[in-house]
Amino acid sequence: MTNDKKYLTWKKLSPWLDVVTILAWGVLMFKYWLTGQLNILIHRNYFWLTVVAGIALLCIGCFQAWLLYQQGKNSSIANNSNAAGTVEHISLFGPGWSTGLLLMAAVVGLLGEPKVFASDKAIQRGVSDFLPVTQTPQTFRYNTRPEERSLIGWVRTLTVYPEPDAYTGQKVKVSGFVIHLQELPEQYLLLSRFVITCCAADAYPVGLPVKLEGSRSSFPPDTWLEVEGQMITETLQNKRQLTIQASSVRKIPQPANPYDS
Repeated sequence: MTNDKKYLTWKKLSPWLDVVTILAWGVLMFKYWLTGQLNILIHRNYFWLTVVAGIALLCIGCFQAWLLYQQGKNSSIANNSNAAGTVEHISLFGPGWSTGLLLMAAVVGLLGEPKVFASDKAIQRGVSDFLPVTQTPQTFRYNTRPEERSLIGWVRTLTVYPEPDAYTGQKVKVSGFVIHLQELPEQYLLLSRFVITCCAADAYPVGLPVKLEGSRSSFPPDTWLEVEGQMITETLQNKRQLTIQASSVRKIPQPANPYDS
């Protein structure tokens, strides 16, 4: 096949590659929405935006395919021959590279499944019992009972009122995944949740130490637990910390929405 024929063939296929890529991304967004995997990718406030974007991409892709089909019926060999004489722009990458990469990313997303952040990612990003400065509420009122607060609820409360003794004796019932920190004694584990504000890229882990009656070895890292007990103050890593004195520890399945917000 001569270079002119290759060029003409590519000129015919290139628009269809664009169409397939647009449709693939539309389908991918719907797949994440229908399978509930959007929970681990973006904040729920942006679900509607993803669905709208998926619908828009599918409509654009179908419309573009219809236009190409109509053009294909009306095109002539003479026009194609004239096209062979057009001048091709010189670029670092050949034509279709960017579209090909986008299509490849969409195919990977369709065939694979996104993974939930776990203890290794939490340790890498650093677990805190306080919110980042950018997430600190200006005003805060927590009217729920202590035992009804979630883990992030306790962290928000502690961020505004950081004295751990103020919560001593209060009941607590929270859930999260297990982290083993080498700096903590064997009797302690860290119960953590990731907080997502926009997308998974900006998710950050928060957590509170849990004091067990025995060794933490019974609860491997990344195990999801529901812990009941009461709040105490412990000195860990030379720091006074609000700690959960566990009276009941129950293994639970990973929730459908593992991130808090």
